Amino acid sequence: MTRPTRAFIDTAALRANLQQVRACAPTQRVMAVIKANGYGHGALKVANALEAGVDAFAVCCLDEALHLREGGIDQPIVLLEGFFNSDELPVIATHELQVVIHTLTQFEHFVKAKLNKPVNVWLKVDTGMHRLGFAPNEIEPIYKSLKQCQQVTQPIRLISHLACADDRQDDTTEQQTRVFMALARHLNLEASLANSAGILGWPHTHADWVRPGIMLYGVSPFLDEVGKAVGLQPVMQLQSALMSVKRCRQGEGIGYGATWRCPQTMLIGIVPIGYADGYPRHAPSGTPVLVNGRRVPLIGRVSMDMITVDLRSQPNARIGDPVVLWGKNLSVEVIANLANTIAYELLCHVISRVKML
Repeated sequence: MTRPTRAFIDTAALRANLQQVRACAPTQRVMAVIKANGYGHGALKVANALEAGVDAFAVCCLDEALHLREGGIDQPIVLLEGFFNSDELPVIATHELQVVIHTLTQFEHFVKAKLNKPVNVWLKVDTGMHRLGFAPNEIEPIYKSLKQCQQVTQPIRLISHLACADDRQDDTTEQQTRVFMALARHLNLEASLANSAGILGWPHTHADWVRPGIMLYGVSPFLDEVGKAVGLQPVMQLQSALMSVKRCRQGEGIGYGATWRCPQTMLIGIVPIGYADGYPRHAPSGTPVLVNGRRVPLIGRVSMDMITVDLRSQPNARIGDPVVLWGKNLSVEVIANLANTIAYELLCHVISRVKML
């Protein structure tokens, strides 16, 4: 039979999560972040599901934007990392993409370029993330120069990124917001600061545009919390089926290194999914898996193409029975926490050999 490992994408859940964004930020425009292939959910599938309900999309780079344009997406698309060399600028202009300018080198290339049509520009200010962006005291002269540039579509907008909004107890967000809002008011610019955590937990960060990312996919942006707790619905269900059921004797080792040994004679199940599919290699024994809708523990090491589960609680399990690795009844945040990573990484790492439906 065909390998049964699949990722089911619930577009109704996507739209429901967008409604949560709208409920939290009813007067703001929404820039949906669908970089990294829609956080592993399929960028075109996500864009088609959300296009009617958002004001713009955001991606990482030109290649991601062109994929959307070639797929028929006409909405404004913002390149969050801007451009990497001046050769990209004519393509950006032709496809009516918007760029974030965050370095002096980008600025210099942009003002020297000869473009067939003007481009929308977002100016990135570093308010405390210390990753990309101009220092706040560097923004005004750059802005004034771009304002006079004929190849810039007005208005120029201001953008920054929150570093610690996932922790409601961290005052970094307050500090960043004060710096950002003061600059936006001084220059009288449309502005975008709030990511998913800002949208849900810090209403005063909303400004003119909000940028939901992980919350669109049903995952909470907050530490030690699952999406359901903030009214979100999981969008991806990673699913497979038992490919083997066998009886092992007491003391026999399971998988590479025999790191888990059977405490008694027992049934085990083999599931065709592994770290080559995006399931976390460091998920420990005891990580929950749903077999026939009931929790059973992972046992032994995750291999490249398979995992093993303890079927003692399901003596009637058979080859072909459904297995859910994460989804509606098993939060991806739970799996990520046990594997000492974050849900973002698990979702983005589901690879192309896993058929997406």
